Amino acid sequence: MSNSAQPLHPINESAAGISGMSIYVPKPRVNLEDWCEWTGNPWAKVQKVVGRSFRVPAEHENVYTMAANAVLRLILQYGIDAEQVGFLGLGTESSTDNAAGAVIVRGMVDRALEQLGRQRLSRNIEVPEFKHACLGGVYALKSALRYVSCDGEEKYAIVVSADVAEYERGSSGEQTQGAGAVAMLVERRPKMLAIDLGRSGSASDYRGPDFRKPFARHFSEEYASRTKRLSDFPIFSGRYSTYAYLDETAQAVEAMLKRINVSPGTYYNSVQALFFHRPYHHMPVTSMSFLYVRGLARSDHHREELEKLCAAAEVNVEDVVAEAESHPDLYAGVLDGSVEVDPYPATGAAAGALRRSPEFRELLTQKMALGGSRVQDLGNLYSAALPAWIAAGLEEAASSGKQLEGASMVMVGYGSGDAAEAIPMTAVPGWEEAAKKIAFQDSLQKSVDLTREQYEALHDGTVEKEDSFEPADEFAILRVGERYEANFQDLGVEYYGFVQEKAN
Repeated sequence: MSNSAQPLHPINESAAGISGMSIYVPKPRVNLEDWCEWTGNPWAKVQKVVGRSFRVPAEHENVYTMAANAVLRLILQYGIDAEQVGFLGLGTESSTDNAAGAVIVRGMVDRALEQLGRQRLSRNIEVPEFKHACLGGVYALKSALRYVSCDGEEKYAIVVSADVAEYERGSSGEQTQGAGAVAMLVERRPKMLAIDLGRSGSASDYRGPDFRKPFARHFSEEYASRTKRLSDFPIFSGRYSTYAYLDETAQAVEAMLKRINVSPGTYYNSVQALFFHRPYHHMPVTSMSFLYVRGLARSDHHREELEKLCAAAEVNVEDVVAEAESHPDLYAGVLDGSVEVDPYPATGAAAGALRRSPEFRELLTQKMALGGSRVQDLGNLYSAALPAWIAAGLEEAASSGKQLEGASMVMVGYGSGDAAEAIPMTAVPGWEEAAKKIAFQDSLQKSVDLTREQYEALHDGTVEKEDSFEPADEFAILRVGERYEANFQDLGVEYYGFVQEKAN
């Protein structure tokens, strides 16, 4: 595509946005090179496709403790007046209570703030939870932005995305595990990122068994016999889920481009930073190459470039053009038994040829490099994966002196099942000061590399007390209720506390 791109339409100066971010990840870490030695997987391939390591929750942690840790860090790092917070939204697919959501997080944060001699959160606060696979955090963010733009104009909103990504040992998804939480401070007049909801693109379609967590599986002997603890392993089909990811993110991005009223070629050359949901390192690269080829196919001005790519991929140009205009029904493939049939074979082949080209690798370096290396040590964080990448990118840009003020950027969220969001954003004047408080790199410190035995024990829930990880300056599950009486019941209810590190 041409390098003479026209400037994009500027984001509305009155747009609400993000004023701060914080991250929490558990200390236990699995080095993927070690994991490859344990399992016989090729390290070179795993590193290229997946990343370098992933985090595993300690036995005293769950999605609520991680979310509360991120929220407390946000409040402390940015000096937030807790009385002025009017919205606390939780985006997750790993919650363990089917009745309560973000109110559990606020309960922990309230007591920790009191313990630290600070004011509790306001009593007049909304506490919703948003669930949609990996997209719940983006939906929570959109709701927070609408809140501060409407009835909460003079209030703060906090959004926290938190998840535990776990897969059965020996499955194809095992190396893409992870755990963590990212909290975001949302304001009517943002200090870091302005977000243009008015030009965002949404897409959704029902995809049947694409990455699901049906409750009924816990009553299946086949599932239950393969788990040694209460587990939340997803039902998934890797190839089908990849087709769904590519199809839905393309629909959302192209819907956004229509609202911006800009061609794909102009946009991809003008945008300065691209942040996608990343279940593993290589997936955003695959998605961007797919979008790029579709952009060529939808333009009358880039026929020659498309023809060269198709020749390299040994596919017909007209097939790529036809696929760009098609609307495949992926769920129909499940119903008729053709679930593994690629709906975009020519486009996929051309995208593969594109990824092998030096020009495209240079484009990726320009557009997708910010924070890209840092997040390879997180693993898959589900709903927190996208905001974690944004946090890593902004901190890296601020520390390196990269100029982002007024730069066109985009976040592309995706949730299996199947839905996607593409949202334009830009850094506001003075964004560097807020970005330097993110403390992304600091949050990765104090990690502990697990041995194979430690990893398997944590994964399977067989950790002996003497080998357990002790909480320090973090929230922990202190006990689980066991009473089931006529007048009082707390069976299965977790009781939490903020455990401060003991002085030497």
